[in-house]
Amino acid sequence: MNKDLTVGNPQTVLWKFCLPMFGSIIFQQLYNIADSLVAGKFIGENALAAVGNSYNVTLIFIAFAFGCNIGCSVIVSQFFGAKNYSEMKTAVYTTLISSAVLCGVLMLLGFVFCDTLLIQMKTQPEIMADSALYLDIYILGLPFLFFYNIATGIFSALGDSKTPFIFLAFSSTANILVDILFVKCFHMGIAGVAWATFLCQGISCILSVLLVLKRLASIKTEKKAALFSFALLKKLAVIAIPSTLQQSFISVGNIFIQSVINSFGISVAAGYSAAVKLNNLVITSFTTIGNGVSNFTAQNIGAGIYSRIKSGLHAGIKLVWCICVPIVLVYICLGKYLLLLFMDSASAEALLTGRQFLWILSPFYFVVSTKLVTDGVLRGAGTMNAFMAATFTDLILRVLLAFGFSSLFGAIGIWCAWPVGWTIATGMSVFFYKKGKWQHA
Repeated sequence: MNKDLTVGNPQTVLWKFCLPMFGSIIFQQLYNIADSLVAGKFIGENALAAVGNSYNVTLIFIAFAFGCNIGCSVIVSQFFGAKNYSEMKTAVYTTLISSAVLCGVLMLLGFVFCDTLLIQMKTQPEIMADSALYLDIYILGLPFLFFYNIATGIFSALGDSKTPFIFLAFSSTANILVDILFVKCFHMGIAGVAWATFLCQGISCILSVLLVLKRLASIKTEKKAALFSFALLKKLAVIAIPSTLQQSFISVGNIFIQSVINSFGISVAAGYSAAVKLNNLVITSFTTIGNGVSNFTAQNIGAGIYSRIKSGLHAGIKLVWCICVPIVLVYICLGKYLLLLFMDSASAEALLTGRQFLWILSPFYFVVSTKLVTDGVLRGAGTMNAFMAATFTDLILRVLLAFGFSSLFGAIGIWCAWPVGWTIATGMSVFFYKKGKWQHA
């Protein structure tokens, strides 16, 4: 069901819109968590390290899919808020066509250069073959990743956050079961983990795209929408490219950081692999709520109602802080037991590594969540230069400090780099938000 985000109490509207998105991303993350969980429990510590090692490369592909999602979502939201349905449909078709071309190029580059990336990350010989196999199968499923992300972006732009939640609830639950079936019963090893994700994500993608096309067909327009527009492609790119660069540079930065982590041995890499999945579950959830704030902002800007944007930001921050409280308590007090879900016979070093990571990072979730919601307003308003400045500051600081701190304090120094980058970047995002024209609405 399509939902107009320009009417009603901003907090009530935003919370009703964002909570299903939060649920959706929890299930979305279950894809990656299930891979690590099954690999660590049923194959071994090396397999867990291999999935974690490969994950940093997959984040580069996810960055491009995320950029397509955000670019389409913001522009479609603006047209939907302005009730310009013909241009809205053209924006969707333009995104689908251009994303198909981009996906094909990335698949080619992935097959050619992924092994080189694994070598540059100082991947341990014991996990090189499994890492490469996992990535090869993952790359085959890139079309599913891209078109599913675009479909969810369109649903969100139309104010519908419940439909993606339903798709993900079923597909991610199925993914866990198929993971176990392929690995435990069919003894497919790391390939079984990758093929399970491929299969379940493919079904979810096909169903969601078909429903999007049906939903668009039900929206009547005065004139037939064009299938492609270079003018709209340029508008999409203005939003999509910075969002893609943000995620891509974070992924590249994580590859550099992974190379430092790998130098401390398999146990540290395995502990980090488990802990970073728990961390990414939280950060991606906050990012998704930030995307919901982007849709809210874009629809209201499209309708010319700037006065609602400030209320939307405050509602978004309240929501993420309510989520932060139980997560921080659980990660600090019960982190050991969450990490053991990923490791059947965890070494003491691997377990300690994961616990230290969670202890250091989780208290700062209140800080980074504020940044991600504020970024949602900046992105929804098309203020991409400010958004990029804060994001790159965070990334550059985290990478440089990870190298510097690790030489002084060992592996624990790497984890300390995160809060410093988050804090400074949050200050920048809030500063840029204060300069927005909605402050005087």
